[in-house]
Amino acid sequence: MEALIAVYKPSQISCNFFLHKLKHTYGVKKAGYSGTLDPFARGSLIVGFGSYTKLFPYISKSPKVYKATLWLGAKSPSLDTENVFYVKKVDHVEENKIRNILDSLKGEIVYTPPIYSAKKIQGKRAYELARLGMEVKLSQVKMQVFDIELLQYCHPYISFCASVSEGAYIRSIGEMIAKALGVDGVLCSLERVREGKFQAKVGKIENINPLSVLDYPIISDFSDEIRENLWLGRKFLLKNQRSGIYIANFEDFFSIIEVLEDKSIKYLLNRMNKNVNFIKKT
Repeated sequence: MEALIAVYKPSQISCNFFLHKLKHTYGVKKAGYSGTLDPFARGSLIVGFGSYTKLFPYISKSPKVYKATLWLGAKSPSLDTENVFYVKKVDHVEENKIRNILDSLKGEIVYTPPIYSAKKIQGKRAYELARLGMEVKLSQVKMQVFDIELLQYCHPYISFCASVSEGAYIRSIGEMIAKALGVDGVLCSLERVREGKFQAKVGKIENINPLSVLDYPIISDFSDEIRENLWLGRKFLLKNQRSGIYIANFEDFFSIIEVLEDKSIKYLLNRMNKNVNFIKKT
C-alpha cells in the first residue's frame, strides 16, 4: 500500500508507538512520519506508507502552527511536565507585559534546543543521553517565528498560538517567555494544529494527493518516447525546458526531476505509483 496521509496523534504516546498502531491497522510493512511530536504533545502528523515515505524531503511543511500552554513556576529539564521536580508560587503579571514579550519573539531567534530533543550527538538522540543522566551539550540553532499571539492568561497558565519554521521547538519558546518574566516555566499542553498545508482532526484520517502538496511545476504533455525514458530511468535531454525542478506527471505514475543547465535530466525521485489503493478506516 502506498499513501500519504495526515493523522491526529493523541497525547501520552510516542510517534513510533502511534506509527506501529497505524501499520498494524492497515497491514503496512513500510511506513514513516515527518516531524516528531513529543509524547505529551498531540496534533497533526504526516505519515507515508510504502514508497511515499520518500516524498517527505520534497514536501513543504512550513509554517508549523502550534497551540501551547505554559505553566509558570514549574521547573523541568525537559521543559514539559515529564520531569517536573519542583513548583514554586509566582506572582501575577500584567497581561500587556506578556503580550510585549510575545511580540519581541517574532522574527529570527538564535537559541539552544532542549536537551530532551531528537537532536543527534555522535549518532545518539539527545533525549536518550539526557535520560541516562549524561551531560548533553547542543549547538545553537536558528528558528523563525512568523507570528505568535496570546490566547489566554489564567494565572499561572499562559496559552499562546505560534506559527514557526520547520525544526522549531515550542518548549524553547515557552522557556524564553518564562525567563523574560523572571520565573521558571514548562509546557503543560502542546498541540500541533497544522504543518504547511497539512491539518488533521481528531479521529479522522486525511488521504492526500501528493501532487497537491509538491510545490514544483507539473509537466504532463510529454511524448511517448520521453515517457518511456522516464519509466526506464534513462539519461536524456529536455532541450526545450528551462533548468529547474519539475514534476513529470503521467496517468499511472509521476517523477520528480531536475533539468540541469546542459538540459540533461537528474532523477530526484522516479516512478512514483499513482494508482494507490488506500481505504480509510475508522
